[in-house]
Amino acid sequence: MSLPEPEREAEAAAAIGFDLSECVREPIHRLGMIQSHGTLLAVEADTGTVDTAALNTAGLLGIAAEELVGGPVTRVLSPEHWAEALEVGAQHDGASLVLPVSVDVAGAPRMFDVTVHRQGPLLVLECESRAVAAPHFAHFYQGVRLALTRLRSATTAAECCQAAAREIRALTGFDRVVAYRFDGENGPGEVVAEVVTEGREPWLGLWFPASDIPPQARRLYRDNWIRAIADVDDISVGLHPPLRADSGLPLDLSNSVLRTVSGFHLEYLRNIGVKSSMSVSVLREGELWGLIACHGYTALTVPPELRAACEFFGVAFSLQLAVIEEREQAEALTASRRRLERIISRVTSDLEDSLLAGDDVFRALLDADGAVLCRGGRGTSSGMRVPPALLEALQRRAAGPVPGTVWSTDRLAEEPDIPGDGTEGGPAGVLMVTLSRSGDFLAWFRRARPTARRWAADPSRPVQAGPRGERLTPRGSGAVFRAVVRGQCLPWTPTDRATAQELWRTLTGVVLRHEAELAALNEQLRITNSDLDSFAHVAAHDLKEPLRGISNAAAFVIEDAAAELDATTVRRLHTMRRLAGRMDDLLDSLLHYARLGRGGLHRTRVPLGRVLDSALEVAGERLTEAHVRVIGHDLPEVYADEDRLYEVLVNLLVNAAKYAGGQDDRTVEVLVDTLRPPSGGPPRQTVVVRDNGIGIPPGQQHEVFELFRRLHGPGERGGGTGVGLAIVKRIIERHGGELWLDSEPGRGSTFFFTLGQEGG
Repeated sequence: MSLPEPEREAEAAAAIGFDLSECVREPIHRLGMIQSHGTLLAVEADTGTVDTAALNTAGLLGIAAEELVGGPVTRVLSPEHWAEALEVGAQHDGASLVLPVSVDVAGAPRMFDVTVHRQGPLLVLECESRAVAAPHFAHFYQGVRLALTRLRSATTAAECCQAAAREIRALTGFDRVVAYRFDGENGPGEVVAEVVTEGREPWLGLWFPASDIPPQARRLYRDNWIRAIADVDDISVGLHPPLRADSGLPLDLSNSVLRTVSGFHLEYLRNIGVKSSMSVSVLREGELWGLIACHGYTALTVPPELRAACEFFGVAFSLQLAVIEEREQAEALTASRRRLERIISRVTSDLEDSLLAGDDVFRALLDADGAVLCRGGRGTSSGMRVPPALLEALQRRAAGPVPGTVWSTDRLAEEPDIPGDGTEGGPAGVLMVTLSRSGDFLAWFRRARPTARRWAADPSRPVQAGPRGERLTPRGSGAVFRAVVRGQCLPWTPTDRATAQELWRTLTGVVLRHEAELAALNEQLRITNSDLDSFAHVAAHDLKEPLRGISNAAAFVIEDAAAELDATTVRRLHTMRRLAGRMDDLLDSLLHYARLGRGGLHRTRVPLGRVLDSALEVAGERLTEAHVRVIGHDLPEVYADEDRLYEVLVNLLVNAAKYAGGQDDRTVEVLVDTLRPPSGGPPRQTVVVRDNGIGIPPGQQHEVFELFRRLHGPGERGGGTGVGLAIVKRIIERHGGELWLDSEPGRGSTFFFTLGQEGG
């Protein structure tokens, strides 16, 4: 007996060595064959012309395929039946519906169940002979109704799956019915419920390799609720023509109920001793959750009406399973809300510190080993160490989706765009919720948890050598392979994902409330600043005028009556003038310092060397008097407000002149380096001003940037108001930069400052 084409291809693969990639690449929706217990016509919907016909139409419909193709479909169907099929096809694009049809075959009426579905411009009619006493759907209604009633009594997902397996077996009579759940989109599958005839080996709890059901098969299971194979030894029937003229490919049978099966899959079924099978898809939110798989140990044709009943049951089961899982998720989410409330209650405007406090409450929210909040390119972590490269990769991934999107994986090492650092005990899985389109995110991490699984086949060898070469490994042969899954964390549950999203929604509300409070405070601050501006101008005008009057009056007294006054009085008058002048300088400095806090910066790319030359025009004389030599290294451009940067350099250079040391070679260097600021973060462009002067004692270094704070008396080291370094600090902060100091008495001082980020 010759084998059909798909099986010959499988035999050829076995002869040269089995390649699983052939299974993955096989176009199972275009095998160009159907099962022989029915026949098929593909008809142009617009014209009613037969485009393609199965080669067994002569035996079933009374007219050969070669005669039917190119002619009207009304040679087989009555105009009334064709009109009914057109109406069904127009209303249910992509779906299948069954019509009872009478066809005149050799002068005698013959009843068929015709399954109709639309495939592009074609209407595909699949005809299966109907026995005179064949039951209608109504016959199965009571059984399905009772089955659904019993299904609704299940309170857990496991009970629901067991009930579904039991009811499908009662409806169909198959020898084994299992509920089979996929571990991820393309992962292996686990038998989570089973009903099997006595004496057969149980499969409950067994895992089956992912290669058993390749991706293209899973897509068809997702798009079609039901799939039946009447006899694995059936001689499949080809189509005429085998290739369509418009595409050069076989007819697309994606939605066909009679579509033949891959030779590889038929071999798989034979290996487990199965003669007939049926699969009912279980969907969750439009994605394939698993299957109700039915196996018979004898050939069994499931009539269309019974398939329709099982399809209806499968839809209801999917909905009931979703309800149960959502109820379990809601109950778990209710329990987690208590922890959520505790976390939210301590959130302040300092989100990082308040959210990731020293305890493990935040990590325990999702039973995680570590957590990270990344905002503005800066990550704050809790618990286990997370490699910087992983945080950068997550930041890139978070920059795309809308805020509130949750992404997770329990197999981090398998993600192509996520680098691994090979650290033992490092993150094996992550659940991340995006906070902004700029790449901010909140993430939880879990370590690997080795998990023991019982496999129906050695997961490391899904093929084995046999008398005809390498074949698909037999399943259900009594051999159970125990293997430990490594490199994976505990799976993230729907409850975990819902909890993360709930936290995001709550945090969004808290942050918005804090932003509103901050806006109100900013408005108060604006009013206060305006009042301070007015006060500064009043101080400059109303206080400076009396000071000048005091200074002038003292000068007049000295000039007009110096001869009549004693030396002590004259000295006191000179002191009065000097103090009035110093007060005038202090008021000028205070006014200048206050104005630095307002007014916009005009930042551009500025040659630092040019700014240094301008600063030396003012500070150069002081440096020369102090015998300080300026060393300007090869200085690049910096992103800054040129006028404000000029003030910074003038103050730092004058400061170097004031506090020059006693050595002969007195220097001040200006250079640019790439350094990491004390506050952390990545290394940044840093301007360095280094002198070899007298230095600053450690206990006083934090004071030098305070307003009016001097380390020497007013008459020492060239006087001054003690405002210069405070002005430097304020200008740097206005740029969004950071200023810090390194000094040692007798060896000089080094001032470092950054100028923020370009575009920031």
